[in-house]
Amino acid sequence: QAQLVESGGGLVQAGDSLRLSCAASGRTFSSYAMGWFRQAPGKEREFVAAITWSGGMTYYADSVKGRFTISRDSAKNSVYLQMNSLKPEDAAIYYCARTNRRAGWGLRQSYDYWGQGTQVTVSS
Repeated sequence: QAQLVESGGGLVQAGDSLRLSCAASGRTFSSYAMGWFRQAPGKEREFVAAITWSGGMTYYADSVKGRFTISRDSAKNSVYLQMNSLKPEDAAIYYCARTNRRAGWGLRQSYDYWGQGTQVTVSS
């Protein structure tokens, strides 16, 4: 059974950094694009970043561009999200997900496997 497990969340102060990890097991994800989404209380789940299967191309939401970096290690079947200069509005549950589509990576419905999420809290 395919499984995605996120880790690395926590409580930080504004301006700090965190690195989230997403480990895939039970199925090879190396041939698929992967994405990170986040959901704050009372808000819709929103796109954060995506990376192609080769890692050669990345995409970011405008709100995180220049602060967050998505990367992957196919040998470890893992995807990472380096988050720098965190702001209170970045606080949310962060989810990694897999997509088998070639477009629409900013859309939640494009993803078919999801992790359970990891909580990120940013204090001001």
